[in-house]
Order: sequence, then C-alpha cells, then structure tokens
Amino acid sequence: MRVLHLDLGRQMRGGQFQVLQLMEALSAYGIEQQFLSPHGEPFAIRKLRREVDIVHAHDAKSHTLAALFARAPLIVSRRVAFPIKNTWTSRWKYGRPVLFLAVSKYVAGKLMEAGVPAAKIEVIYDGVQSMPLSTRTGPLIACESEDPMKGSDLIRQSGVQVEFTANLPEALKTASGLLYITREEGLGSAVLLAQSAGVPVVASRVGGLPEIVRHEETGLLTDNTPEAIAAAAARLSTPGAVAWGLQGREAVHQQFLVRHMAAATLSAYRRML
Repeated sequence: MRVLHLDLGRQMRGGQFQVLQLMEALSAYGIEQQFLSPHGEPFAIRKLRREVDIVHAHDAKSHTLAALFARAPLIVSRRVAFPIKNTWTSRWKYGRPVLFLAVSKYVAGKLMEAGVPAAKIEVIYDGVQSMPLSTRTGPLIACESEDPMKGSDLIRQSGVQVEFTANLPEALKTASGLLYITREEGLGSAVLLAQSAGVPVVASRVGGLPEIVRHEETGLLTDNTPEAIAAAAARLSTPGAVAWGLQGREAVHQQFLVRHMAAATLSAYRRML
C-alpha cells in the first residue's frame, strides 16, 4: 500500500506532530509513505497526479489541494471544531473525500451538521506516546499560546499560579497538574500527553475534551469563568488528584496511544481500498 500524506501547515503544532507519529507507526506495518511539506507546492500537484493508493490530507489547505488534483481515493483527517461554511465551493470540497477521520465525536457531529453523511465519517482519536510517570514535584503548568481561542487570558484572570510552557513533554516530567483552558477544542492531544504522564488535568468543558476527561474520574472539567477555573485548580492539590492522574494514565494506555491511532487508521485505509 502506498500512501501520500499532505499537511501544508507552516508551523509545527499538535496536528503536525500527530502526522509524524502516525507515519512512524504505520511504517512498522510496512506501509510505503511519502510526506508533502509546505514548501514547493507546484511539486505537490505533480505528486498528487502520480500513482498512489491513498491520499491522506491532514489540514484544510491540503484538503483543498487534494480535492482539486488527487487521482487516488482521498481521506481527510478533521481535527478542528470550526463550523464549516455552507457555500457551493465548500459543499463541493467536502463531497470529494471518500472518508473523513474525525478526531472526536464532537468533530464528527460538526461534519454531519455541514451535510457530510455519517457513513463517510469515522472517529479516530489522536494518539500520544507513553510518557514516564511525573514526579509531581514541580508547578502547575499550562500550555503557552497566543491563539485567542485558547484561554491564557482566562487563566490569568483566575489568579491561579501556573507556569506557562512551550515544551510540554519536558514540563510534564515534574508537573503537579495541567490547566488546559480553551474556548473551543476538537480533542486536546496536550491533555492526553499529560494523562499519559499521570499528571492530573483540569480542562474546559468544551468540544471534544469531555470525551477524554471523565469528570472526577480521569480529571476535572470546568466552566470557562475565572471563578470556576480557580476552584477547579485548587482541587489539584487534594489527595483525589493523585487518583485522577493515575486513572487518566490508565485510560490513555487502553485507548489513546499512537499505536491505537495507527491501527485504526490502517484499518480505514484497507476498507477504502
């Protein structure tokens, strides 16, 4: 099987790391793969016209490019929860793929609201690597982000003392908890990574996050108000937080590792062929 992956994002963010981890895991199955970078897009079009078995687009720009030029069956991963515009061009673009891989049930629902048939949607959750267990001797952390849809401003308004980090895997080695506040989220792979390290999580009750954070079992869910965030964060210093972290780790190891994502994706490829 020959698969061409496309992701035209120009920054390394969560989705891009998911693509690289997926490719690495699929290579263990003997899948022949090529990756199309954001640079040299004219070359991309020539690639799309060559013979491959599956074209797998991982972001909106590559979805558009593949819809125009791909000759092989097109599969699109949908990781974002943004509404889909109801225009003629959008309906055409979303009618081209043979299958959408939605990162959560929430995202699958957004696709169906836009008119994508349920039969053309499969939910495949993001996967993360198994992390060493955190010592929990360090601070409460949050992901550094300038994205206005993320909730850095809400965290600051809450008065909670956190350390913002741009290197989540490193910070998770000692983190005592993760505060993940956002206004919208397809799933939240940063939360899964924290859970993999046994770090208790407080996450916003939005988007796909309730699918991976079971309230008071594998973490805490909070409303996006400064008062609610502060109250939830305070609970991370209670004895129950240790159990939430360990149960979150167990849940990740049962369902949300990279190998789970790769096996489900490969199964989808084979069905489409």
